[in-house]
Amino acid sequence: MTHIFGIPIIFLAVVLPLSLWRLSLIGIPLNAAIVLAIPAITAWILLDAGVGLALLVGIIPLLLIAAIVATHASPTVVWLLAASLFIIGWTLQILGHARFEHRKPALLDNPMHLLIGPMFLIAKLLVDLGFRPDLAQAIQAEQRSRQVI
Repeated sequence: MTHIFGIPIIFLAVVLPLSLWRLSLIGIPLNAAIVLAIPAITAWILLDAGVGLALLVGIIPLLLIAAIVATHASPTVVWLLAASLFIIGWTLQILGHARFEHRKPALLDNPMHLLIGPMFLIAKLLVDLGFRPDLAQAIQAEQRSRQVI
């Protein structure tokens, strides 16, 4: 549960200040958050189309919320909100890892896991909802191989 809330909160905290910088891409008004999200979303879709597209559906509302807040609030408010959300999100992550998982976050071993976290969350939700039995089998096989080692 801490991942379900913590990861989106951290994502929102990161994209909020980026939403302050308005850009135009081939005449389309955007902001830096959207422009920087495009390569990440593309990579997620290339890694697994189903998970990547589900992730896209989850990220669009967060990008919209960030854009709306950045449009209607002062930069100071946006930065304070982003900092608060960042602290809340990481508190949830640290609490979840320390109290429930009893292991350190994977990103401490590899910072690239910051990009994998959102994909992991969506993949886990799809598995838990029964939409990806193939991923469930792969996860179970991985867990069995860890027990053997």
